[in-house]
Amino acid sequence: MRPNIETHQNHTRRKPISILPKRIILVRHGESQGNLNSATYTTTPDYKVPLTEEGLIQARIAGTELRRLLSNDGTNPHWRVYFYVSPYERTRSTLREIGRAFSKKRIIGVREECRIREQDFGNFQVEERMKVVKETRERFGRFFYRFPEGESAADVYDRVSSFLESLWRDIDMNRLRHNPSQDLNLIIISHGLTSRVFLTKWFKWTVEQFEYLNNPENCECRVMQLGEGGEYSLAIHHTEEEMLEWGLSGEMIADQKWRASAHKGQWNERCPWYLHAFFDNLADTDCDDSSDEPCQDQDELVESCPRVAVTEE
Repeated sequence: MRPNIETHQNHTRRKPISILPKRIILVRHGESQGNLNSATYTTTPDYKVPLTEEGLIQARIAGTELRRLLSNDGTNPHWRVYFYVSPYERTRSTLREIGRAFSKKRIIGVREECRIREQDFGNFQVEERMKVVKETRERFGRFFYRFPEGESAADVYDRVSSFLESLWRDIDMNRLRHNPSQDLNLIIISHGLTSRVFLTKWFKWTVEQFEYLNNPENCECRVMQLGEGGEYSLAIHHTEEEMLEWGLSGEMIADQKWRASAHKGQWNERCPWYLHAFFDNLADTDCDDSSDEPCQDQDELVESCPRVAVTEE
């Protein structure tokens, strides 16, 4: 699936592939005090929750691994990185520790971006109340449930969509100061749910597919890499086993593999979940009263890509 496909295609038609980022990498923050002890949120505003010592170490390790990836283990000298970071303390600290792995000349820019902040759970959080609220969310649905005085994942989706529009304008107008002779890598340091929403918007996954996605681990990365035809894919850097662990279904993984070599403007007819999610009785041919041809039997409909049941942790 494609992010706002008409706008996205228009941008890439105007600009050659060489000016597009080679990679867009989503990184969840390191372990925070809130991850370690949920009672932290009863006394500390969410945006002020710091990293633990383990979280700082995780971020440094992530920085080293990212540098190795971008430099192809030191064999590629022609690369640069641009960072986007959520304004929360734990994401800013993660950025600082990741930044230790990069020299100044490698970083062409850093931008704090409020639209990729954590889902708002509603000011100070009363622990017992939050247990009840989260149980209610499971019954109501993770995407549409809005926390009292806070946000739903759907609200996060809306602001992430706005961020993506701005991101494409920045790329289209070369506001990132990208030299086409260098590989440009965008690293977005954010939060677990925000990253899942980002991918859902980008690849046009459905709400149902979002509900099956598992949260990234602390400092875990999702690498979207530009394929030879101009599509971004998770399957270039990541294995099928990894994507299954994240909660992608078989058809979603098949689509990622298709994207790795697909040319911009093509449409993946092999895995049309965007049809199967809404229709279960479509025939391959028209069937009207004026036609002498018999209607195609429903059993002969084109089979969709195999579905893999993934249980959310």
